[in-house]
Amino acid sequence: MVVATQSSKSVEELCINSIRFLAIEAIEKAKSGHPGLPMGAAPMAFVLWDKFMRYNPKNPKWFNRDRFVLSAGHGSMLQYALLYLAGYDSVTIEDIKQFRQWKSATPGHPENFMTAGVEVTTGPLGQGIANGVGLALAEAHLAAKFNKPDTKLVDHYTYVILGDGCNMEGISGEACSFAGHQGLGKLIALYDDNHISIDGSTDVAFTEDVSKRFESYGWHVLHVENGNTDLDAIAKAIEQAKSVTDKPTMIKVTTTIGYGAPNKQDTAGIHGSALGADEIKLTRENLGWTYEPFEVPQEAIDYMGKAVERGDGYEQEWNQILASYKSKYPKEAAEFERFISGKLPDGWDKVLPTYTPEDKALATRKYSEACLNKLAPVVTELIGGSADLTHSNLTELKGFGDFQKGAHQNRNVHFGVREHGMGAICNGIFLHGSGLIPYGATFLIFTDYMRAAIRLSALSEVGAIWVMTHDSIGQGEDGPTHQPIETLASLRAIPNLTVIRPADGNEVSGAYKVAIENSKQSKPTLMAFSRQGVPNLEGSSLENTTKGGYVLSCGFAPEELDLILIGTGSELQLCAGAAKKLIAEGKKVRVVSLPSWELFESQDAAYRDSVLPKVAAKRLSVEAGTNFGWSRYVGADGGSVGIETFGASAPGGTCLAEFGFNVDNVVAKAKELIG
Repeated sequence: MVVATQSSKSVEELCINSIRFLAIEAIEKAKSGHPGLPMGAAPMAFVLWDKFMRYNPKNPKWFNRDRFVLSAGHGSMLQYALLYLAGYDSVTIEDIKQFRQWKSATPGHPENFMTAGVEVTTGPLGQGIANGVGLALAEAHLAAKFNKPDTKLVDHYTYVILGDGCNMEGISGEACSFAGHQGLGKLIALYDDNHISIDGSTDVAFTEDVSKRFESYGWHVLHVENGNTDLDAIAKAIEQAKSVTDKPTMIKVTTTIGYGAPNKQDTAGIHGSALGADEIKLTRENLGWTYEPFEVPQEAIDYMGKAVERGDGYEQEWNQILASYKSKYPKEAAEFERFISGKLPDGWDKVLPTYTPEDKALATRKYSEACLNKLAPVVTELIGGSADLTHSNLTELKGFGDFQKGAHQNRNVHFGVREHGMGAICNGIFLHGSGLIPYGATFLIFTDYMRAAIRLSALSEVGAIWVMTHDSIGQGEDGPTHQPIETLASLRAIPNLTVIRPADGNEVSGAYKVAIENSKQSKPTLMAFSRQGVPNLEGSSLENTTKGGYVLSCGFAPEELDLILIGTGSELQLCAGAAKKLIAEGKKVRVVSLPSWELFESQDAAYRDSVLPKVAAKRLSVEAGTNFGWSRYVGADGGSVGIETFGASAPGGTCLAEFGFNVDNVVAKAKELIG
């Protein structure tokens, strides 16, 4: 790396222009990217990282660091430049030169699993600010739970930079409304108010008063009128934001997109395209930048590199606080250290209930409720709730109180009718890195309202638990708007998402065992539960459920089989009932439970073949949803009892019967298949 000196400029201006030109040059080399935001937001980002944020570049996962989220993730070069200049080992000058290239540490949008120092994966607009709400929620919960009058063990801020696009997306409204209600005072959002989006001036579509909107949410709102050059005003606003502890703060920082580019600043043309050689030349002249591409002034390197020494001091100071806390409060300290280590309590899974066929038939959502309330006293890092469906999803942790302003130590979170916000907030809770296990619940059909957050939980390696109920046309009277048909198939298509549809109480317990273990391995799990009651089946198994598929019943050698019936969820009982009738008529039938395709595919080939042997027997799947995808298990000559239309409004039992989900129809389809 070549370095230079330029004593004629202030060091702060050198640092800010270093950020700008690293972004300009990386994007120009890649011929792809978004230079406008890094150029305009560089001053506010510099002030924040230099004067306020507490972090340790040499230990990016230090627990009590302030969290930073670039919600406007398209401006990712802003964050990569900051990480490089602050001394993080995860981003070198060579990484910046490889911006947006194959397996680079500097991908097109920030990715937490690729680049140390990036807290959350951003890009889909609005997700980052909603993740930031989750980060702040986690801090508030842990502070209320562990802090003592004489010791602040948990004490850090969440800072977010968001743009006009984030504020246009509905998810930001959901999450920020929630944050205001909860009084998350350690959340500070800097709004890059540059009035430009891809289509041009935001006036073409976005003319509301954002400040008033945030005030109505219950936020503290400030305005920096000159975010281009008034560093003192930016600093004073952040200082004032930190002084308000009972509500989050939004600082509107008015900037010029692409600041410094004479012909392109303040236009849509600089939002998402490289400047080009001619405009870069003019920008260099305009800003007095005399350095070669990727050349950084030594003064800027030295000045921003002081973050390394500061960060080490911050961490050592906190380590002393932790040591004192351990001596004064050993029980609480042991729990805190278990949380952040990611370890589960010994024997935690022994509390999961098991059932026999003699036990009362209940809806799988009821078995889910039982699991949550058995786990809650033991797995004390479990926190979450429902999108205003607590008493339908049955997700209340009884005796653990409601998470509310002034009671952040409690664990039942009321997200309100905000599915999308709930999903992203849960992702943020997990990405806080404190070992918390978040869960979010709604009806299965409303995963459509939170699909982006669910997808990002899978992509970002987030161990969230998605508790979905009312999983089929058995939902009944609410009709087709509330009856998922294609939903399971679409969720199964998401890589790295474990989808489980349990059939009875034992399988629900098995699903929770998987979900909790997955969380500690940074993998999300989605469980789909029934509204209607289901019997506990002979042969069902908690342990076998963790394998994704297993033989529920079979008294025949594989080569003797005429038919393999494959079921999930509430339809597995139909397979069991049909098998009894068919066997009584002389057919040789195996019943397979397949609650999770992903778990089953993760087993070795020998196990999979032992469950679904490669023999001449026909295969018939039974699931109250689309048949899409089932060909992988039933084969070209197999069959499916499913539903290829939307449902209907009627009692759940009537819907199931009318659409053919009964034992007699399964028997008829089986006979038709095997001739």
